[in-house]
Amino acid sequence: MSNSEFERVTVRPIDEYNQTLVSYVHPPNWVNPEPADIYDLVVIGAGTAGLVVAAGAAGLDLSLKVALIEKHLMGGDCLNVGCVPSKTVIRSSRVVGEIWNAKNFGINIPKQIDVDFPAVMARMRRIRAGISHNDSAERFQKLGVDVFLGSGRFASKNTVEVGNKTLRFKKAVIATGARAAQLSIPGIEKAGYLTNETVFSLIQKPERLAIIGGGPIGCELAQAFRRLGCEVILFHRGSHLLNKEDADAAEILQKVLIHEGIRVVLNSQLEEVVTVTEGKRLYFSSNGHRDSVTVDEILAGAGRAPNVEGLNLEAVGVEYDKRQGVKVNDYLQTTNPKIYAAGDICMNWKFTHAADAAARIVIKNTLFSPFGLGRSKLSSLVMPWVTYTDPEIAHVGMYEHEAQKLGIDVTTIKIPFNSVDRAIADGEELGFLKIHHKKGSDEILGATIVASHAGEMISEVTTAIVGKLGLSKLSGVIHPYPTQAEAIKKAADAYRRTLLTPKTKRFLGFLTKLS
Repeated sequence: MSNSEFERVTVRPIDEYNQTLVSYVHPPNWVNPEPADIYDLVVIGAGTAGLVVAAGAAGLDLSLKVALIEKHLMGGDCLNVGCVPSKTVIRSSRVVGEIWNAKNFGINIPKQIDVDFPAVMARMRRIRAGISHNDSAERFQKLGVDVFLGSGRFASKNTVEVGNKTLRFKKAVIATGARAAQLSIPGIEKAGYLTNETVFSLIQKPERLAIIGGGPIGCELAQAFRRLGCEVILFHRGSHLLNKEDADAAEILQKVLIHEGIRVVLNSQLEEVVTVTEGKRLYFSSNGHRDSVTVDEILAGAGRAPNVEGLNLEAVGVEYDKRQGVKVNDYLQTTNPKIYAAGDICMNWKFTHAADAAARIVIKNTLFSPFGLGRSKLSSLVMPWVTYTDPEIAHVGMYEHEAQKLGIDVTTIKIPFNSVDRAIADGEELGFLKIHHKKGSDEILGATIVASHAGEMISEVTTAIVGKLGLSKLSGVIHPYPTQAEAIKKAADAYRRTLLTPKTKRFLGFLTKLS
């Protein structure tokens, strides 16, 4: 593959920040190395999963030969079109939310808020470029990884081709991730629409924005763009937003989005998109009523498609599905025992931290499990996640209905944040903490937190589940006062109070007399 092909990799707009980004994650002057005789690991895809596998294996100081292949931008979705840009834009939008509520804190502000949308997006590009060196080709080369820029495809049972180079491997890892699914709405391809891969290239604010999908991505971006000054209409096929989330949590967020001026269309069927003089007219029906709306841009925030094309998986006996991705077992092993997969290409958990955790499983199972002994399982992971709206919604473990399906009797403790002193002081009473525990036991099964900083709190509950620490132990943990995380201690104390049965009270009374 010639260097001229690298130069065609661009990220728009072509400014100093994006040029810096590209110089790190797909440098135009990069020269692929001469392949080693054979690699211990060849990793296809330099998103989170691929980067962690490559860096982890090369950093063990065991003289392992590791190759990493990336056809587009190192860092994958997380750095380039996912976590980093979205959370940076969300942070700017949170400032607007704080200004909206300033009067509640005794702060008077001008009626008109001047949101400089181009400056918001420029800040995002600057921050993204500033941290991109962590995922750079040069950094990984210095770690001892042979970095190949170009499209990788399996050529035989133990070789991968990149351009005109052939890489022999003992084991390989597929970490090519996923992309926004193509929409099947008549006329939308002709009219054009944004995805997470293109929305962060905007430099001018779309005055009217339609967002398709009321899941986490759709809700996050709907709120962010509304706060940044767009008129937003949010379409969702379900009867309420975040239909996979705790119903009480979803209800709170839905009311917040509507209160902030987002038009939420539930039970929606999108029928057609037509380009008109004023923009893009979207025809839809909801609850039997047909309507239309004209917008400047349409953003697809629902559905992901695995990147399985062009890998020549048939040549190496790796089974896959164009909707679900590469098929793996609980050890992240494909139907070819020498080839593993990790991240969005094969997992239902499509989170950066899930890809990271899966990559660690792959490192152990490919390099340190002789004859299959001591392998780690994907099913053993305790996976938290966060929807980064305001308030945030964080969850870990089981939902109540999941535990009930497994025949587990559940008791739920709910602590509203209007009973937590710090939340009251912060003016952030909206939300709650729910902890589900096994009935008659302090074993924590799962938790949901709805709070402005729920993502910062969920790790304590996750640690408790992983460490098999019950509510009794959490009750004994001293929490600084005042903090919003004190809600966790309140829940644990509430459990301890349930242990005060009449019999226990009589026994304690007896001890009191003896004392």
